[in-house]
Amino acid sequence: MTDRDKTTLLAGWVLDGSGEPARKRVMIEVRNGAVNRIAPLEHGVQPREVLDFSADTVLPCLVDSHVHLFMSGNGDPEVRTRQLEAGFSEVLPKIEARIRRHMGSGVMAVRDGGDGRGHTLRFRQTVAQEKFPGFAIRAAGRAWRGSGRYGRLIGRPPAPGKSLAESIETSAAVEKPDHVKIVNSGLNSLLRFGKTTPPQFSREEMQAAVCAAEACGLKVMVHANGQAAVKSAVEAGCHSIEHGFFMGTDNLLRMADRRVVWVPTAVTMKAYAEALAPESREAQGARKNLDHQLEQLRKAKEAGVVVAVGSDAGSLCVHHGSGCLEEIRLLMDAGYSCTEAVRCATVHGARLLGVDHVGRRLTPGRPASFLVCPGDPEQLPDSLYRLKAVYVQGKRLEIGEP
Repeated sequence: MTDRDKTTLLAGWVLDGSGEPARKRVMIEVRNGAVNRIAPLEHGVQPREVLDFSADTVLPCLVDSHVHLFMSGNGDPEVRTRQLEAGFSEVLPKIEARIRRHMGSGVMAVRDGGDGRGHTLRFRQTVAQEKFPGFAIRAAGRAWRGSGRYGRLIGRPPAPGKSLAESIETSAAVEKPDHVKIVNSGLNSLLRFGKTTPPQFSREEMQAAVCAAEACGLKVMVHANGQAAVKSAVEAGCHSIEHGFFMGTDNLLRMADRRVVWVPTAVTMKAYAEALAPESREAQGARKNLDHQLEQLRKAKEAGVVVAVGSDAGSLCVHHGSGCLEEIRLLMDAGYSCTEAVRCATVHGARLLGVDHVGRRLTPGRPASFLVCPGDPEQLPDSLYRLKAVYVQGKRLEIGEP
């Protein structure tokens, strides 16, 4: 379709991203790259020229709110070491391949959580728009961590003699990231269930950092596990909590009250559990961590926490594209309906990233960006592995290609 055309589609089911139940037998009229009209199909009436998706489900393009494009999900330690040491010219074609994996899974926007050399931000600033014009990348560049603390693979400590806030302000003017990533805790233990690490920064340091980022027009995403690390980040005014394992009910209530978005990345523990020797203590620990995270998701749903789907793709055995689909499945395992999970993977993510051309609710006046997958909504998320079509602003894309 071209921008000049008016095209009509017949959809068997439409999930518009609002979280409301699917609408059946719907006509979608697209004009100049935007949705012009969505209406029930009148009995016995059908336009002469129509794209027939009457056996399929239409829904907004997906958003993965937490990825690391500089890494693959490969579990081989030698491969991962080479990826960490690679220069930009070596990483560039691999980032392109990972973006195609996202596109092939219906993901048309990602938020990158950082890499130690800033490769993804450089890619976004120099290459992405030309090669992937319909695909949205929001990149943090190099993340921030406490000196001597976890996070070396994705970031750096504040500059010598400068506070975290001063470092953020100085670097933002030079590097021009899309958002700020702060690491405020360590990783989850697979051997000691519920073990957490102390915050990397004080509440006062975090608050000053958030103020500095906001003064530069930037949101702040915070890697935080455990009650203390999450509490200090939320009270400091951060915009999203990444991971949030073992953060507890009180923090969920704080997040709901302050409308802080939670990106739970539960699929990381599922990936560990499946990759490690089944009877090993580590695999058993990963499964316990996963179960606890799903229980926190149930509580988050009850509390009204805004949840956005993020896979942490690029971490161990979490693959780009498919990781997002598996995270949707885990939300549904935690008690989210299919339509609620789709909302977390579309509208909530798009708002968090600040993108407008993909991921938004399908409604008149909005860009005609959507996925077509076979079967009814009950086939989700499995049917997302068999996409029939991807449209961005009214243009049909070759799946897996820019």
